[in-house]
Amino acid sequence: MRKLRRFFIFIAKIAGVLLLIGGLFLGYKNYTALKKVYSYEETIAEQTEKYGISDYQELAMSIMLTESKGEGNDPMQSSESAYGKQNQFENAQDSIEQGVAYLAKLIKKSVDMDCGLWTAVQAYNFGTDYIDYVAKNGGENTLELAESYSKEELSPLLGNDNEQTYRYWGWQSITYNGGYLYHNGGNLFYADVVKFNQWKIKMGSILFS
Repeated sequence: MRKLRRFFIFIAKIAGVLLLIGGLFLGYKNYTALKKVYSYEETIAEQTEKYGISDYQELAMSIMLTESKGEGNDPMQSSESAYGKQNQFENAQDSIEQGVAYLAKLIKKSVDMDCGLWTAVQAYNFGTDYIDYVAKNGGENTLELAESYSKEELSPLLGNDNEQTYRYWGWQSITYNGGYLYHNGGNLFYADVVKFNQWKIKMGSILFS
């Protein structure tokens, strides 16, 4: 019994060390990502003021954190909204201006159609037609609506006619459907991920602002 007890104590200690290492690694990754996003804080502030959505500066930063963690020439991943193709920008400035302009457009349309802010955020991933879809189906973004749009509208439009899925690991997906998305169907959890990242951005303001 003593040997068995010692064995379990040893296993518990190993698990504790591994959890500590994993926590430190995730903490470092979050720190470096937030630091990169905050390096664009002034540019994002300028663009949100230019397009009349200064109140949504943190939201724009949260979208950047979600899209790219501040990396690359297209940190807002906004070239598709301008050119229909990914990674068309040669510098982050153009990406941020287009991303903020697009976000402002989505917010205005969503407000005009009485669909709420998070419908606009989900539309940043799905496209502007999602706002019309929500307006016709209750007027509020939900995971159920986002899934039906991804499954029945967006993924077939982009070639996924047989509802193929792939694994997507995240606390939002695991608790909702076991962890999957539809091929070519965008990210139905996008608004929830941005909402969580907005909390990170608020915490990051203590370190970087």
